[in-house]
Amino acid sequence: MFIRRSVLLLFLTLCLATQSFAQAPAKPSAAKILQDLKKLNVLGSALYIAAHPDDENTRLIAYLSNEELYNTAYLSVTRGDGGQNLIGPEIREGLGIIRTQELLQARRTDGGKQFFTRANDFGFSKSPDETFTIWNKEQVLADMVWVIRKFRPDVLITRFSPKPSETHGHHTASAILAGEAFEAAADPKRFPEQLKYVEVWQPKRLLWNTGVWSFRSQKEFEDYGSQLLKIDVGGYNPLQGKSYPEIAAESRSMHKSQGFGASGARGSAIEYLEHTKGERAKAELFEGVNTSWSRVKGGEKVAKLLQKAIQSYNPENPSGTVPALVAVKKEMEKLPESYWKQVKLQELDEVIKHALGLYLEVAATDYAATPGEQVKLQVEAINRSSVPVTLQSITYGFASKDTTLRTQLQNNLDLSFTQSVQLPRSVPYSQPYWLRKPGTLGMFAVENQQEVGLPENTPAAPVRFSLMIAGQPFEYTVPVVYKRTDPVEGEVYRPFEVTPPVFVNLVEKVYMFADQEPKQVQVLVKSGKPQVAGTVKLALPQGWRSEPASIAFDLKAKGAEQMVRFMVYPPKEQQEAELKAIATVAGNTYDKGLNTISYAHIPAQTTFPDATAKVVKLDLKKKGEKVGYVMGAGDEVPTSLQQIGYQVTILKDTDMNEHTLKKFDAIILGVRAYNTVDRLRHHQATLMEYVKEGGNLIVQYNTNHALVLQNVAPYPLKLSRERVTVEDAAVRLLKPNHQVLNTPNKITGKDFEGWVQERGLYFPSEWSKEFEAILSSNDPGEPARDGGLLVAPYGKGNYIYTGYSWFRQLPAGVPGAYRLFANLISLGKGSAGASTGNNTTTTTTKAASAH
Repeated sequence: MFIRRSVLLLFLTLCLATQSFAQAPAKPSAAKILQDLKKLNVLGSALYIAAHPDDENTRLIAYLSNEELYNTAYLSVTRGDGGQNLIGPEIREGLGIIRTQELLQARRTDGGKQFFTRANDFGFSKSPDETFTIWNKEQVLADMVWVIRKFRPDVLITRFSPKPSETHGHHTASAILAGEAFEAAADPKRFPEQLKYVEVWQPKRLLWNTGVWSFRSQKEFEDYGSQLLKIDVGGYNPLQGKSYPEIAAESRSMHKSQGFGASGARGSAIEYLEHTKGERAKAELFEGVNTSWSRVKGGEKVAKLLQKAIQSYNPENPSGTVPALVAVKKEMEKLPESYWKQVKLQELDEVIKHALGLYLEVAATDYAATPGEQVKLQVEAINRSSVPVTLQSITYGFASKDTTLRTQLQNNLDLSFTQSVQLPRSVPYSQPYWLRKPGTLGMFAVENQQEVGLPENTPAAPVRFSLMIAGQPFEYTVPVVYKRTDPVEGEVYRPFEVTPPVFVNLVEKVYMFADQEPKQVQVLVKSGKPQVAGTVKLALPQGWRSEPASIAFDLKAKGAEQMVRFMVYPPKEQQEAELKAIATVAGNTYDKGLNTISYAHIPAQTTFPDATAKVVKLDLKKKGEKVGYVMGAGDEVPTSLQQIGYQVTILKDTDMNEHTLKKFDAIILGVRAYNTVDRLRHHQATLMEYVKEGGNLIVQYNTNHALVLQNVAPYPLKLSRERVTVEDAAVRLLKPNHQVLNTPNKITGKDFEGWVQERGLYFPSEWSKEFEAILSSNDPGEPARDGGLLVAPYGKGNYIYTGYSWFRQLPAGVPGAYRLFANLISLGKGSAGASTGNNTTTTTTKAASAH
């Protein structure tokens, strides 16, 4: 079986490298080296498939990777871009970047590898049919086939059933695609363009990782259980000092943006797998799969040599096994070309490196540089063993520069020196590859076939070390990284990146013009290298104008900043448009901003978004001026409200008293506040008193799981998982004469045009008669969802609960969302002839008594 060697080597290098990008060089313990040594004698692989970050079964992945020692990977169809964020304000692409890195951290913990398709998580979908109207099904299938043909798994496992159910439509779609990919990967007529790089591949079997949760009752599960394959994944790994459920809990706890911290468990833990396709296994997952070296022609001798190396391994002197492993390498290289030969050669090289205590690092003095710029590198190499190691040369492939050394690395004597190299002027910027070009609602645009499936970019600046170890040639490629010493965290690494020479960051993503008055638009100009001078201007649509037309900047030092300010004048009529900031330097134009995503649990990530902002001339009136905001899981609603003239105060714990709260025209609770702000259980009585005394309390959506208190409203209210996912689903005005729909802005159907991703989520399903349901909407084929906006008088004020997704609509600059939200804040500030009573409409609604 011949695999195109250069392509395979690239892929295998990336598989190993994706576990260490932007991380400190690996420093495995002697126990971990022994586990990796044993893995060299296991030639089996498994691919777990699901829809999103967090869908994977970390317990099963940890078991397969660390107990069975199979090459195990998770293929997440999406990057989780459409979810919510519990740790910060990032949504959409920014959230996808966070969740990508969280998955990589999870795989570093449980020992798996990570892949993706080009599918975009466009938000919750209620059926696979709906999902496939937005995803390009054939492209997603092609990507899944591509990963299968490259990774060549013996076994495929899905998290979800291909049968439609009440779960997320993406979930079911991922299982349907897995079933089709199982067969298509082996068919040379399917996606033949891939066969320039890979060969067809047929996994042995496809199974569904099911459990009691997928059955209607415990009895039904037990009755059906005899047909299921059972695996006890609760074992203890003495080399790691942890059970597999404990490893899995650490892995799952990396999904911090979703609040999925987990506690470890010990003891028996059964996983159940239902046969889906291929050859049925009666007792063992890899039944009928040859996972020994005999699956490679001539591999039996390699197996014997490896077994001897394992038996002679001394954890107090791992390097003592290196001569035996070098002999294994010689024998392995004699084998005919095959997938497993290349996989195991790569793994063997890593084991030898770690057994030697061989540390290789290239660190830049800055985290970023621009094309054509000189980069100063600190190179370090040290051999912490008595095995003869000679550093022959270092190749800076990204800069076409070689350094010949032929220096022997003496035991524990550090070799360290500084090297300057110049980046080529043609080197691309380090924009995440799936964000380089505009995609569609359902798909990212990726043109390079070799990048499809990768979790992140290949290193911007790889460096190859050529060595002689025990008389044999070896090559190791490491990425240039940046590291610094933090006074609290200690040694901190981040990726080395290639950036534009100048950035133009618009301070706001949306500019809302509620009247004819001009607004100041600020542009932060930042240099990516020293001595950058030029001009910046705003490109505006017809009918808009800015003063001045352009502004000069002169930035002497790298990282220097200059804030420039334009006054932008809107047209008279309501209008939505886009403006762009453009810098001109030496005749070249630059229109990218700089965005850094920084959290302690993942490496810092940098993107270069288009320097654009939405501008909206809005027909809007408002009453009241001062708003208090309690941040929940994190959103950008406060900034959005400031855009239309509200004075927004982020409330601290010490502000939660009657004297402070009564200063505000409205108090707003951020998304999932009752899920994430534990102190609200103590402040609830104060908030209710604020309402009682005439205030407006606006509560945005919460999930019904893990509330910090059960009674979030002054009257009975039951939260549910009901949602309206179609962003253009019809919205019916149940109370057309209610003040909320009339004062100070008259709300009509036009105000629900242009919404993004969804109407709303986690609507209440039951409520007491004191509440009035204002709006109704539903996804196709579903009953009316009336609980998205509920208003109840309480004392002199109003309690408002709303599941409509303001946290998406306001930052996206949706005009109607601003108009209606201004009405919520204005409630009770003057009726202008509108009623707040129980007006009816011809639209059928749920009777109050039903709630």
